[in-house]
Amino acid sequence: MSKDKDRAIVVKRAAPAKKGHHGGAWKLAYADFMTAMMAFFLLMWLLSSASTTQLKGIAEYFNQPLKITLWGGDRSAEDSSILRGGGRDISTDQQGITRMSDGSTSHAEHSQSRADDQAMKQLQGELERREQVRLHDLQVKLMAAIEANPVLRQFRQQIRIDSTLTGLRIEIVDTQKRPMFATASDEVEPYMRDILREIGKTLNDVPNRIVVQGHTDAVPYAGGEKGYSNWELSADRANASRRELIAGGMDEAKVLRVLGLASTQNLVKDDPLAPENRRISIIVLNKKSEEALTRDDTTTTTLSDDAAGAGRQLFPKIAPEMASAPVQARPQPPLIQEPHPAQQQQAQQQHEQAGQ
Repeated sequence: MSKDKDRAIVVKRAAPAKKGHHGGAWKLAYADFMTAMMAFFLLMWLLSSASTTQLKGIAEYFNQPLKITLWGGDRSAEDSSILRGGGRDISTDQQGITRMSDGSTSHAEHSQSRADDQAMKQLQGELERREQVRLHDLQVKLMAAIEANPVLRQFRQQIRIDSTLTGLRIEIVDTQKRPMFATASDEVEPYMRDILREIGKTLNDVPNRIVVQGHTDAVPYAGGEKGYSNWELSADRANASRRELIAGGMDEAKVLRVLGLASTQNLVKDDPLAPENRRISIIVLNKKSEEALTRDDTTTTTLSDDAAGAGRQLFPKIAPEMASAPVQARPQPPLIQEPHPAQQQQAQQQHEQAGQ
């Protein structure tokens, strides 16, 4: 019994078997998961800060059909990428303007410039609308003045007021019984003088300038077109009407043109000899027509520049050489002088001695 107590007890414990290294795949999966979550939160943050227009552009981009993306087709955006999305580039507020995949961007006007253009167009449209209102008020005022004047009321059938593309046109038409001027003359009849002066008084109510046109019928003068003809008569009558307008109180600076058109613009197309073709037209110009006529006056052409340009086109190579080459004198042949008589006699004697 004692021997058993003194015996040492040995406990053998087997060491656990070592397992092989299992790798860090879970770390990669965890990193991918975190990256995806970060990208998701960034996407949500960007979408929350995007405007409605930008969100619509993003939706159009991803709604691009796969067939059009791979094989091409109609799309609203322009891009140089192989796989092209739908919609337009949301980096600009202009339709069809996109950022290219190579880093370049298509050059377009800035949104501010476009806003300025729209504001300018709106302002121009507002000015044209106000001008039309002014011309309409002038038309109403003229018609009211004619009706209010007992002298002019009986001639209202000869006064025509209508709107044209160039402005408000006021025409005073001649008739067989009531001519505006004396026969074949620029002498204004009394009733015509009253009409013109009443119109001239009213034209100061608008800032628009006017054009006065004289028209005649096609009855020729006995002397033909070489002497005093319908051209001179229509111009003289238009100028006489201008004087009566100014006498009625119109500012003389309002007159932009005084034209004599003879019988080139007949009112009665079928009858060039009709008395209605004899008339005076007063055109109250709108702003656009006035600017066009004023621009034509200031446009000039230099004849020498045109001639030089034509010469350069006709002789592109010869002209510069001719301009730069110096003028050289033609070589002259040598002069042959006749010998003096004494020299001839001396030469003859030397010849005879040499022969002897």
